[in-house]
Amino acid sequence: MSALLSPKLTSKPTPAAANAAAASFAALTAKLDYMSASDVDSVRRAYRFADEAHLGQIRNSGEPYITHPIAVAQQCAEWKLDAQALMAALLHDAIEDCGVTKPELIERFGAPVAELVDGLTKLEKLEFNTREENQAESFRKMLLAMARDVRVILIKLADRTHNMRTLGDVPRTKWARISRETLDIYAPIAHRLGLNTTYRELQDLSFQHLHPWRYATLTKALQKARGRRRDVIKRVQAEVEAAFVAAHMTVELSGREKTLYSIYRKMDEKHLSFAQVTDIYGFRVIVDSLTDCYTAMGILHQQYKPLPGKFKDYIAIPKINGYQSLHTTLVGPFGTNIEFQMRTEAMHVVAESGVAAHWLYKAADPESDASQRLGTQWLQSLLDIQHETRDAAEFWDHVKIDLFPEAVYVFTPKSQIMAMPRGATIVDFAYAIHSDIGHRAVAAKINGEQVPLRSELHNGDVIEIITASVSNPNPGWLGFVRTGKARSKIRHYLKTMALTESQDLGEKMLTQSLRAEGIDRLPGDTGPDRMIWEKILRFSGNRSRADLLTDIGLGKRIASMVAKRMVALLGEKGEKPDALLMSRERYTSHESVSQGALLLDGSEGGSVVFANCCKPIPGDAILGYLGRGEGLVVHTDDCAVAKRLQHRDSERFIAVDWSDEPVRTFETALVVTVSNGKGVLAKVAAALAIAEADITHVNMGQERAQEATELRFGIAVRDRVHLASVMRAVKRTPLVLRVQRARPAP
Repeated sequence: MSALLSPKLTSKPTPAAANAAAASFAALTAKLDYMSASDVDSVRRAYRFADEAHLGQIRNSGEPYITHPIAVAQQCAEWKLDAQALMAALLHDAIEDCGVTKPELIERFGAPVAELVDGLTKLEKLEFNTREENQAESFRKMLLAMARDVRVILIKLADRTHNMRTLGDVPRTKWARISRETLDIYAPIAHRLGLNTTYRELQDLSFQHLHPWRYATLTKALQKARGRRRDVIKRVQAEVEAAFVAAHMTVELSGREKTLYSIYRKMDEKHLSFAQVTDIYGFRVIVDSLTDCYTAMGILHQQYKPLPGKFKDYIAIPKINGYQSLHTTLVGPFGTNIEFQMRTEAMHVVAESGVAAHWLYKAADPESDASQRLGTQWLQSLLDIQHETRDAAEFWDHVKIDLFPEAVYVFTPKSQIMAMPRGATIVDFAYAIHSDIGHRAVAAKINGEQVPLRSELHNGDVIEIITASVSNPNPGWLGFVRTGKARSKIRHYLKTMALTESQDLGEKMLTQSLRAEGIDRLPGDTGPDRMIWEKILRFSGNRSRADLLTDIGLGKRIASMVAKRMVALLGEKGEKPDALLMSRERYTSHESVSQGALLLDGSEGGSVVFANCCKPIPGDAILGYLGRGEGLVVHTDDCAVAKRLQHRDSERFIAVDWSDEPVRTFETALVVTVSNGKGVLAKVAAALAIAEADITHVNMGQERAQEATELRFGIAVRDRVHLASVMRAVKRTPLVLRVQRARPAP
């Protein structure tokens, strides 16, 4: 990614090329006046090493390749980054393009510089299935390196900026891909970190190479508009300066023009012509203190009328990336809308340079410290997401969600303000506070009113989360959560729970299989029994006891086969099967299988699925099918689907039975045939409620209502006895003709 303009090897650089490289390094050293002499010397050493490493490499423009690392280092010097960062900028392509190793860099320049360079290096040595997978893994490595040290991304953005500035020298076939990647990934990262100057430049350069004709047309239109509106802008500037002089207030006033890409995006999104975009021009007012920002706004509002709804206070409530300013849009001469931004010098540095302001603005100013914290919060969240997400593509999917920080600002009940991405929901908010709050959320209130967990947040909402210790994340939440943090936490929890539940189920199944072989317990995993487990793991190919039990629970290993092997190993050390236990277990079990029945009480979680085709409930005769990698699927024994599976795959069925005391209700389906009449649905629903059956689903079909109509209800009941009483209650309801339990078609 860093070396987009791939170098070409030539036998010997020309003297003119060598002079060009020397001149560009001289331009870099002129910018190092903020460094000590020893730091400048370290940077010069890195330059000499890079110059030698890249010797003979020429860019597509014909310049020596070393001019690119120097240009990257110059941008870093403008941000006043330290010597280590500038050395890494000069060496950033050394590992990738010149065969220099990381240990060699550590030996010559120290571990911190080598780590920075390594974070910037592409993953060319790894094998990937697709270009996209390679790209996702490269981004993951870069973003994690950046989370550990923000200088990585600053150098990366400087690198991408110079590559975009010289993209014209690259074959035109590559323009679209490189520009799209810059627009989709690097520009949003720059924005997320508050590097607004870089953000705007990357957008405009991408636009220029992605849509050259549109860029050229808009450029001409903007030049003409400048000529037409020059008089208005001059008049506004003169009147505003006079107003501040009259108020005895010293300000620095500068004009500001909307970038071409932001004009184009506004025209595209709102279907406007160029003439209809009114806020192309604006002014920036830089004042001495925070209080002066509000005073300056008052003076401007006296001079021109403000446009209602166009005032934004980003000082009291900063943007997620640390940006602070007062924004107001005023109606100037001839009805022209002009935006003014008021900020202090410290705010201005942060607004233009974001996290780079940490190096640029050394004054002990709490404002810049606060913005630095806001910038690094997101970087820390990358490490949190990585902790739960090992898959590169999934990680990148989470990160992309968080790259567009159009924010809404909401409050906790204790009046703490929190910024959330636009479109974020109650569940996102819960996870933003703490993972445990998210996991345990069961309900919520917005401004004192109960709302569903999927409700979107809006500016100024006061959010209260209601939790329950027995609650767990719902897989359905993944359909509406907006933030990468919430999505990764939910996925991680569900994966972990599924494995834990599968392990518990596997342990139950292996214990039952051992009992059928005459052994009443699982061997322990310490002492003499440990050798048995080691031999079993070699036999099964699993890494650990937990892995083997999980595989049994998921149906990847057959419990009876593992049990037979275990009995043979126990026999070798003198432990004999109990003949009485073996005969009792075998002759009381289901006749088609050779192991005792597994008892189910509804607490098994995701590792046991009750089939949707027949919806078994306690009291039904049941059997279990071990799908490959799907866990245990429970069917009624007369289910047509189960019979087809048994015919094809009988060895994967195991005996299961209900526990004496199930711990929850189970869903089943009723078909209620009614005489169509006023209020019939309400009467049936009331009968179900009186019989203590929860309605989970209602379906009246797509056909027009007839004299006799079928209503299909999904209901939750305790067992068959409860279901029978529910059906009797519904049957006694007026207008009900027939009630029957829904069965799958044969």
